[in-house]
Amino acid sequence: MTDLPFGDRPLPQWYDDIKFGIFIHWGAWTVPCFAPVDRDMGEMMHAGDWRAVFRNSPYSEWYLNSLELEGSPVQRHHLEYYGDRTYDSFVEEFHERSRGVDTASWVDLFEMAGARYVVPVTKHHDGFLLWHSDLPNPHRTNWMSEADHIDRLATAVRARGMRFGLYYSGGLDWTFREPPIRDLRSLIDNIPSTDTYGEYATAHYHELIERFRPDVLWNDIGWPSNLDPNDLLAHYYAQVPHGVVNDRFNMLATKTGRLHADFFTPEYSTTASEKKWEVCRGIGRSFGYNRMENDSTFPSVDETIWMLADIVSRGGNLLLNVGPTADGVIPMVQAMHLTTLGWWLRVNGEAIFGTRPGGTLTAADGRPVGMTHTETTTFLLAKGAPSGELRVEAPQPSSQWEVRMLGSSRVLPSSWRDGELRIQLPDHLPPSPVTVFSIEA
Repeated sequence: MTDLPFGDRPLPQWYDDIKFGIFIHWGAWTVPCFAPVDRDMGEMMHAGDWRAVFRNSPYSEWYLNSLELEGSPVQRHHLEYYGDRTYDSFVEEFHERSRGVDTASWVDLFEMAGARYVVPVTKHHDGFLLWHSDLPNPHRTNWMSEADHIDRLATAVRARGMRFGLYYSGGLDWTFREPPIRDLRSLIDNIPSTDTYGEYATAHYHELIERFRPDVLWNDIGWPSNLDPNDLLAHYYAQVPHGVVNDRFNMLATKTGRLHADFFTPEYSTTASEKKWEVCRGIGRSFGYNRMENDSTFPSVDETIWMLADIVSRGGNLLLNVGPTADGVIPMVQAMHLTTLGWWLRVNGEAIFGTRPGGTLTAADGRPVGMTHTETTTFLLAKGAPSGELRVEAPQPSSQWEVRMLGSSRVLPSSWRDGELRIQLPDHLPPSPVTVFSIEA
C-alpha cells in the first residue's frame, strides 16, 4: 500500500489490452497549416535545446506561438503570405470550412486501421472548443465550434465498439495567458494559475466527464499550480471507475512518484518506462495538418508497422495521430498508413491485442525480433521477411510445440538446441514489414 492518492490503483486491463489508438488534432491552425519540417521533434527534444524546439517546431498546431517568436520560420512565412492577418481570422475561416464536416465519417477509416480507441482534441492551446460547452470562452467571442464535433465523433466511435477518450489542454490556454513560449521556463510561466482560469478548466473537465464518460482522460502540458490535480482525478474515477489518466497533469511529479498516473506518454520517442506507457506521435512530423509534409518527413509504411510491433513487444501502446484539413479531409498519405496498418493487423492482430510483452531480441541474421505472449501462445514478430531459417535465442518450448506463420495453418519445421530456436521458413516469402510466428504447445 502507499500513501499516494490512487497509488495502489491497478491499471485497468482493458487499457493494457487495446494497444493501438487514434489521436486527432483538428482546429484553426489547419487554415494556415504551416510549420517547418526540416527537423524532427523527437530528436530536438532529446538534444535538450528547448529554444530550438519552440522556434523551429514542426507542430502546425503551435502556429500561434511560433508566430510570436521573432524571426521564426512561421513568423517569416506569415508576414510573406498573410501580412497583418490575425489568428482570430483563421478561427473565423475554420468556422466556415468546418461547418458541414461530419466527424463520424472518419470512424470508417479508424475501424479499417484496426484501432481500438480514439482520443480527439477538445481544446488545444489556442483555447478553441470543439464541443458545445455551457461555459464559453470569457475572453473571445465565437471561440467554440458551431457543430458539436466531439458529440458526433463519440457516438460513432462507441457504435463501432471502440473506446473513446478526450484530450484537453489543461496547462495552456492562450486566451487567458498569451504566448510566446520560448523555452521550458517560459512554458511553465505560461500556465495560468488564476482562480478564474482554474474554475474555467475544472468546470470544462467536469462537463466533459459527465457528458461523455471518457475512457481515457488525456491532459496536456500541466495544471494550474493553485489547484490539486488529485481533486479532479477523484471526481473522474468516481464517475468513470474503469477510466485511465495520463501523466501530464504534472509530468515531474508523476515521474518522481508524487502524483498518480495510469500511464506515461513519451512523445515522438519509443523509450519505455517501468510503468505502463503510450507513445503519442503524428504519422509525420506534426500532429496538426501541415501542408509542408512530404515523403521525406513521413516514415515508410513498413516503419510504422514495425514501430507498433516494437512498442507492444516492450509493453507500450501506440496513440497514432491523424491531422484532418480545415475541411475535415484526412490526407491520403495518412489514410494509406492507416489502411495498410489495418491490413497487417487483420492477419497479425492476435500477436498484438490482448497480449503481454516479452521484450525484444536479435535474430542470428541481425534483424530485430519482438516477443509477445498470451497464456497459451508465444509470438515472434520478426522485422521484415526472413528467408531460409529464422534463428533466435529463446527459452525451450514445451516438449510438444508447433510453429506457424500467422495467416497460414501450415506447421513449420522447427528445433531447439543450445538455447536457440530454429524455424525453417517456406520458400519465397512475400515482402512484409513484420512477419509473425506463433509457438503453441
